[in-house]
Amino acid sequence: MTTSAAARQQTPSGYRILNEADLRLYLAAIPAVAGQLGGPAERWTIVEVGDGNLNLVFIVKGTTGGLAVKQALPYVRLVGESWPLPLSRAHYEHLALSHQARLAPASVPAIVHHDAALALTAMELLEPHIIMRKGMVAGTIYPAFVDHITTFMARTLFFSSDLALSAAEKKEAIASFAGNHALCKITEDLIFTDPYRVAEQNRWTSPWLDATAADIRADLDLHVAISRLKLKFMSSAEALIHGDLHTGSIMVTDTETKVIDPEFAFYGPMGFDVGAVLANLLMAYFASAGHERTPGDRQAFEGWVLGTVDQVWNGFAGKFLALWRSEATGDAYPLSLFPGDAGAARLETERQAYMARLFQDAVGFTAAKIIRRILGLAHNIDFELIEDAKQRAVCEARALRLARRLMTETASFTSIDAVTKAARELREWQPEF
Repeated sequence: MTTSAAARQQTPSGYRILNEADLRLYLAAIPAVAGQLGGPAERWTIVEVGDGNLNLVFIVKGTTGGLAVKQALPYVRLVGESWPLPLSRAHYEHLALSHQARLAPASVPAIVHHDAALALTAMELLEPHIIMRKGMVAGTIYPAFVDHITTFMARTLFFSSDLALSAAEKKEAIASFAGNHALCKITEDLIFTDPYRVAEQNRWTSPWLDATAADIRADLDLHVAISRLKLKFMSSAEALIHGDLHTGSIMVTDTETKVIDPEFAFYGPMGFDVGAVLANLLMAYFASAGHERTPGDRQAFEGWVLGTVDQVWNGFAGKFLALWRSEATGDAYPLSLFPGDAGAARLETERQAYMARLFQDAVGFTAAKIIRRILGLAHNIDFELIEDAKQRAVCEARALRLARRLMTETASFTSIDAVTKAARELREWQPEF
């Protein structure tokens, strides 16, 4: 069977890929959607704007309102029909958005309509929000981001964990996302395996990073470290994680932050989401040297980014601990085992130890996300939009050197200050090409 035939075989009855004309007729027949858009359907504007790796995304505007409409394709859009992908990911994305809306309602777009057969979801149109990564490439500072993203992570991770759920509730929740293994497989291959071996879809800024890529393929210490992280990703069902929480999955204004695209969601290690945010901030920091900015603007932006790295971890940890102290209704660490002042003090010590372990996980996953975005498939525009290829390679080499240290010397990074200190030092390092 050909790969395109395989993609067709897995599509459910009633599924079809919609074009703009088809979508107009479809949406006009849904009262809730038509009412939100307003006006006659023939006056609606519909534009396909998807610039991601997997799906179609349409912006639909009527006379009184607008919607974003996302439809999953039966293959990876970035690659084409040669890489089939289950449409069930749209179900898991809808399920994750529903959970996130309950746990952190201000942090995700509102769902207006979902069609399982078409793998389609119509949701709130976020305007004037932009993709955070694009704003950061332009050197924009977002003062409200830290508070918003740390609230989102703390609430979605804590309230889906054993600290807040009964054992039965948690097991049922794990089961509800267990079928999303095709998206997990993408992560397992593209993040935890392919950058460390010869893989057809790998690419990097050649020839300057050729030697670095070869060194990573031969680095057994790094291979052991990434394999341990991969095992944790596959086996540690700690909480419902977004699974792809990078700055391309976050839309922002000066006052609002919205998290989108949770189709990779499943029950996994909390540190993966936290590490994804930290990694993308650090890549923006290193990429800054390759973008056109005045010295003053560059210094201000880079200072803000590193400060944000500090504040994201510290803000998340503080909010997560506060929830644990006030909302611990789960079966883990029952309060009846920690009576009196002595018990409370001992439990608080254990909470701090738990967060220290979570931080170590986040440090390792930060490194994995950086390496994947520079040597694997689907790179970040933070680096890709640096026109001078050699300068791009310099920025990427600095990030890769930090990532290797974070992954192989994780235990030496006991605070987020240590991470930002290492990044600041490597910002001045000049690789020899």
